[in-house]
Amino acid sequence: MRVMVFAKASDDSRMDGPPTPEMLAAFAAMDAFTEELVKAGVFVAAAGLKNDASARRIVMEGSRRTVIDGPFTETRELVAGFSIWEVKDMDEAMAWAKRAPNVMPGKNEMEIRPFYEAADLAEFMTPEELAAPRDGDRGKLGVA
Repeated sequence: MRVMVFAKASDDSRMDGPPTPEMLAAFAAMDAFTEELVKAGVFVAAAGLKNDASARRIVMEGSRRTVIDGPFTETRELVAGFSIWEVKDMDEAMAWAKRAPNVMPGKNEMEIRPFYEAADLAEFMTPEELAAPRDGDRGKLGVA
């Protein structure tokens, strides 16, 4: 099963200015944790996300689209980064998440959500679609 792990932003997770020694140590701890995930065959992908002037939100209401420019001030609504893990079940995902370093000072939050897989959508697919391998995703829907 694949899961997406969201690292939520907090008021203390903003990067204003050059990295501090504490931030560099936190990044090193996250790199070491990511290496453990890679060695265990769990790691699929990960990235940190900027909350700066290049960020955008699109609000959709019927046929209307409104663009809101970043940066966004409500940090509780922001995803600071993500990882994609391949695990056997949610229990394994939770075990890995509990080992993750807390990379920013203060209270931080992670959210883990499973991907929809082909089996979850079986009632909407033909047997041929379910059996057909897809490029790069080992027969699963979505990104690999």
